[in-house]
Amino acid sequence: MIKVEVAFAGQKVQKILTVEVAEGATVYEAAVASNIVALFPEIDIESVPMGIFGKGIRKPREQVLRAGDRVELYRPLVADPKVIRARRAEKLKAAEKSAP
Repeated sequence: MIKVEVAFAGQKVQKILTVEVAEGATVYEAAVASNIVALFPEIDIESVPMGIFGKGIRKPREQVLRAGDRVELYRPLVADPKVIRARRAEKLKAAEKSAP
């Protein structure tokens, strides 16, 4: 058995759970074993994007874990980063124009 962490950051609450899984367990298996969906029912464990230490995993059912890995479940972005940067630039331009 190996110990890994499963992490999810909801809008208001973040949780990191430590679980023991068999050697050779996959990212998906650790997420299921953690039962994190009991804490965050909005997670669709079948389709949620997953990663290890911030690196996205394309095939969580095939990616084998090592002891100490942190499995991360990612929620969708609230806003498009390009839109946010454009708004910020507009505000800066407006502030520069109004400055004496």
